[in-house]
Amino acid sequence: MSLPSPLILATGNPGKVAELRALLADLSVELIPAADLDAPPEVVEDAGTLAGNAQKKARTLHAHTGQATLADDTGLEVAALGGGPGVHTARFAGPDATPADNKQRLLNEMDGVDDRRARFRTVVALIEADGTARTFEGICRGTISTAPRGTGGFGYDPLFQPEGYDQTFAEMPADAKNKISHRRRALDALHDFLADAA
Repeated sequence: MSLPSPLILATGNPGKVAELRALLADLSVELIPAADLDAPPEVVEDAGTLAGNAQKKARTLHAHTGQATLADDTGLEVAALGGGPGVHTARFAGPDATPADNKQRLLNEMDGVDDRRARFRTVVALIEADGTARTFEGICRGTISTAPRGTGGFGYDPLFQPEGYDQTFAEMPADAKNKISHRRRALDALHDFLADAA
């Protein structure tokens, strides 16, 4: 394949857009966030897997624009919860749950549990202009702390301590977290693929 440009980003999250612009800055790719499109379609993330949700978002925007499209989905997978909450990470405490609700439910579920192994997993889906689908995965392993620590980051970051570190994601400076995060590892794999196509 040739390097896809423009590349539609199936996200309205300015932080994700900025991260992608920085990561792909060395490639000749024009990135267009979904928010910049005329009447971008809403996507219901109801697939049973992270890859399914990422591909659904990317395919919906690809159908809308006819251009190559990129989307992602992330889940927290806790060993003692059988890999949950996984695809339900954002709705762990219910459909209208706040991040605080989700963290509290996780703490409640893990109360008294010795095995605190967990991992964050991100799947990035690329739908090329011709409809070819590719996925890239990034994993960051760690443990669930017994209480929230730190004020940075978002979501479950105050409860997730990455392997080899004594701080939670929420205690780490953003640039340190971003260098080792699941998301960064998935995007690095994407970058390598696109660089080979350039």
